[in-house]
Amino acid sequence: MHCEIQNMREIALVYLDRSGGLQKFVHDCKKYNDLKQSYAVYRFIISINPSDIAELDATLGNYILHNPIQAAQIFQSVCFIAVKTLSLIEQLQTEAQISILLKPTHLPPLPSYVLSLSAFPFNYASQRFYMSEGIVIAMGTVTKYTQGARFLCTEETCPFSEGRFRYIRVHLPGATESATLRNDFVCSLCSLPLQEDMKFRVLGDKQIVEMIDAKVLNALKGYSNGKSHFRIQTFTVFLRDELANKMIIGNHYKIIGIPACVQNGVQATACIEVSSVQLCKPNGPLFLGDNFKYLFSLTSSSRWRFTAILANIFASQVVPPGTYNTLKLAILLSLVQTCENENADYLDLLIVTSDSLVIDRLLNYSICLLPRGIRHPPSSEIFPSVSKDKHGTGSASIQACSAVLAKGGICYIGDLSSYKKDKLELLQSVLESRTTTVFIPGKKYGEEADQQVTISVQTNFWSFVDVDSSKKHIQKDNFLIGQMDVSLIPPNLLDGFGLVIYNEFPSCQLSSPLAHLILKKSINPEARLYKVSQQFRMQDYEEFIMFAKNLHVELSSEAESLIQGYYLASRRVRRDSIHGSTLSASALKILISLSKAHSKLSLRKKVLEEDALIAILLLESSLTLKHGKSALCIAPNPVFPFDLSDENSLQQRDRYLMQCHHQLLKFIGAYGPGIHINTNEE
Repeated sequence: MHCEIQNMREIALVYLDRSGGLQKFVHDCKKYNDLKQSYAVYRFIISINPSDIAELDATLGNYILHNPIQAAQIFQSVCFIAVKTLSLIEQLQTEAQISILLKPTHLPPLPSYVLSLSAFPFNYASQRFYMSEGIVIAMGTVTKYTQGARFLCTEETCPFSEGRFRYIRVHLPGATESATLRNDFVCSLCSLPLQEDMKFRVLGDKQIVEMIDAKVLNALKGYSNGKSHFRIQTFTVFLRDELANKMIIGNHYKIIGIPACVQNGVQATACIEVSSVQLCKPNGPLFLGDNFKYLFSLTSSSRWRFTAILANIFASQVVPPGTYNTLKLAILLSLVQTCENENADYLDLLIVTSDSLVIDRLLNYSICLLPRGIRHPPSSEIFPSVSKDKHGTGSASIQACSAVLAKGGICYIGDLSSYKKDKLELLQSVLESRTTTVFIPGKKYGEEADQQVTISVQTNFWSFVDVDSSKKHIQKDNFLIGQMDVSLIPPNLLDGFGLVIYNEFPSCQLSSPLAHLILKKSINPEARLYKVSQQFRMQDYEEFIMFAKNLHVELSSEAESLIQGYYLASRRVRRDSIHGSTLSASALKILISLSKAHSKLSLRKKVLEEDALIAILLLESSLTLKHGKSALCIAPNPVFPFDLSDENSLQQRDRYLMQCHHQLLKFIGAYGPGIHINTNEE
């Protein structure tokens, strides 16, 4: 066995030399040596490529993967010899003072190296490297832990009562503070108790993170197909030293670490000591289904038809084709305008309705098309909150809630009128800044000072207001033409939503198909009443939205001029003598976001005037609901003024939209301050 260990030491030295690890080690030693200060423990990180080291020596490669703590001792011996041979650290006395942390760059892509808490049993006993992944749902504040400590004999006459670094304790994966700094050590020479030499204690940073399997997102959609059942459990992750604050709450990470079981009183907690962290990027299918390709080719003669037909047939499993077209178009626009970028274009929806049951079904169906579509449960918090860490440290732990878990997706918060004033004010603040601040009182959580943690909220919000359930409040009498009574919602919150949509009710001839669909679905949920439901399945829409949302679009100069012209003209027209312009400052951002979304939905990489026109009509319709009609004077349902039943109706809609474009140019020319728009007399 000694010969085998000696052989592995030689291989380890060769690997360090070839991989550049030895050069890095010498550089790290120089930092310690320049400090001219003695430490109980000198900590070094060695990056290990399992593939490379297995090619050098399979035995050492296997030893590192399956016995990492013992393998670290091999590298510890090699590094100690290097320090002494090359005189790298003058203060170093014993091999025990060197602490080696092995960090594999990756693990073999085999099932035996994957640790999943949705699988049983959870193998935390074997202290070897595993790979796992999940979403961060809670994060503690950074606290201190003991990396290493020096102990001395309490007997003054004993040679080990002073001087040499004979007794060294170093933190090992899964060890608690009490395990590292025990009080039952005895001297090997005189058998008397040992005590810690406090001035040589080495401290490091520690952060406790709670993660959960990404499958939890399916459970939070509020929808289940009843075909799959799985167990979901959070697991504790320890981030130490250079890894502290490397994770962001709500993000999806792949980690490599050593599992352990931490005892806290009578409670045992499964945890993972992390050695490497890697952010997982969404990697859905980036291709179009054949049916969408065919539909796109059929509608290539018009820049409006493809999205019109998409909205017309969308969600045919929930509502009959041809109903709620404006709302369905807005939903599709919001779905493709989702991403995890800091400066993303957001598109929030507020639906005013008297048919909350159908709207709820439609929105719930739609959020299931995204990986991060979250239906907020009323019993929990929308935004992050603070609680005491459950691992007994007494520190604060920030809990992720619906809005953070919906990062890069949709957070559907249900009926807006069911929330209290303080929740609505917080929602308004988040819609304006796209951040939320968590206050951590220092006195309550054992800190010297209070802390404020700002968390980014990168999601679109969907909600609705049931006008029937809100009849209790006092209604306004002085309505303007086209204006609806939305006084139940604070005006600033109303402006925070990108679009306010009054869902068009099905006409008399379409009310029967809607009732027929609901009755059929209640008897047989899997029934497909329309042929289009078979041609464009839910999976097809998932792939389409994933493809469209990843398109990178840019504004054309013509679209930009049209948007700016409308915005400036509307600010002039929509104003009163008391409050000035009723058009919010965010309206320009909303217009750009809507235009980009329509361009993505049309599978174009450049925003055209046709995209800008749809965005303007949708926003103008939303402003009419809030403030009444303006001089632009659009139709009650400007994007879908009539049913789309055949080729003639699509041509009729194209002619109508061209008339709207001409009307818009006249409006800008009349009210825009010095705006020049090129008009095409054709």
